[in-house]
Amino acid sequence: RCWPVAAHSEGATLYVTLCQGSRRWDLPCDYLACGFHLVPNVELAQHLGCVVENGCVRVNEFQETTVPGVFAAGEPTGIGGVERALVEGEIAGYAASGRFDVARRLFGRRQRWHRFARLLEETFTLSDELKALPTDETILCRCEDVLFGRVRRFRSWREAKLHTRCGMGPCQGRVCGTAVEFLLGWERDSVRPPLFPARIESLMQGSLTAREGLAT
Repeated sequence: RCWPVAAHSEGATLYVTLCQGSRRWDLPCDYLACGFHLVPNVELAQHLGCVVENGCVRVNEFQETTVPGVFAAGEPTGIGGVERALVEGEIAGYAASGRFDVARRLFGRRQRWHRFARLLEETFTLSDELKALPTDETILCRCEDVLFGRVRRFRSWREAKLHTRCGMGPCQGRVCGTAVEFLLGWERDSVRPPLFPARIESLMQGSLTAREGLAT
């Protein structure tokens, strides 16, 4: 229950401010790397119209999503490690090819890694006390340098984006969006293509290629 809350430098020395209850102190260090949680990437599934529950893609016993013929395995169905992802991928592959009998033989192995995933979630779930850590000067959106104090004045994610450009940088809210969901309880409006940043030149080239194809 000890959290990093800030970092600053004095000359060539980096200091990290740590918080444990009411106690705060600075610790000199060479580098700082910190993360508070792992979040599944479900953007592709959302684009395909799959149902997402509690931040994960909903699948049946054969890893098929709510969209017939679309399967999901690994990270989008929940954080559980590479072993879980591999066995889910095997089940999805066999099921997609109609070999349901072979897929069923893997259910026991998958269940073992599902138990590990549940333990992982229980152990590393975010504590509510983390919501009190950011100050008005904490950078929420790193792409656009938007401070938490500016964002918290608004009533929704959309309103904050319109007034502060929070979530409109290169990562398109992939980092600050999940932080806002936890800190303020806001839901992001939508997921729009492209899934990853693309050069305008690439998009134009794709459009020209499509037109040429239609013309022929």
